[in-house]
Parts: sequence; structure tokens; C-alpha cells
Amino acid sequence: MPLSDHEQRMLEQIESALYAEDPKFASTVRGGTLRAPSTRRRLQGAALFVIGLAMLVSGVAFKATMIGSFPILSVIGFLVMFGGVVYAITGPRVAGGRDHAGAEPGGPRPKRVKGSGTFTSRMEDRFRRRFDE
Repeated sequence: MPLSDHEQRMLEQIESALYAEDPKFASTVRGGTLRAPSTRRRLQGAALFVIGLAMLVSGVAFKATMIGSFPILSVIGFLVMFGGVVYAITGPRVAGGRDHAGAEPGGPRPKRVKGSGTFTSRMEDRFRRRFDE
């Protein structure tokens, strides 16, 4: 359930007060945001996935890669596959994130560069601008 306008303003006031009182804590909590993965990163993740798949299959196929009856190469191959997928779908972390330190609760919102952000965030910004006017 979305917050009402009054609740949203109260939340923004609480956030700005928190950022004003303890900027060190605010920067720790704020952290960074994830960017979309690049094509190069996706290709590298796919390559890791294929290498892990080859390790998994060869670990089952060749008995020399087993320790006792435990297929160690297959387990390592699965971990490489999993790591490749995670690497491919996540982007690098941006250090700054959103900056609330100088934001005022009722102040003007910064203008967005055309084409930036997701579709839903652009629609939310348009919706908020209509009610701000």
C-alpha cells in the first residue's frame, strides 16, 4: 500500500533530519546503488557459466576427479556457474547513491536527464510533478 502525501512528507522530513544530525551514519546507511550490467560483464558471466558447466559435466564423467565418492570438480563447477550468473546479472556498485544531505523536504526536486532511470521512476517523477504544481 503506497504512502499518502502527508506520510511521504513526514518520511522525507525524518530522513533529512537524520542526514543533518549524523552525516557519517547517513553515508554508511545510504551505501551505493547498483548499475545495470554492461554487455561485456554479461558476456564474461556467460563465459564463466559455460566453464562451470564444463567442469560440472567433466566431474561426473571422469572418475579421476572424485575424492572417494564425492565429485569435487562438479561442486566447484556448480559454484563457478552460480558465480557466473551472479556476475552477469549484477552491475558494479556506484559509491554515491542518492544524496539527501542537502535536500529540503518541500524544496524543488532536481531535474532528471532525459533517458536516465527506469520507466517506473520516470512515471513516478511525472506524477509527483503534477501534484507539486
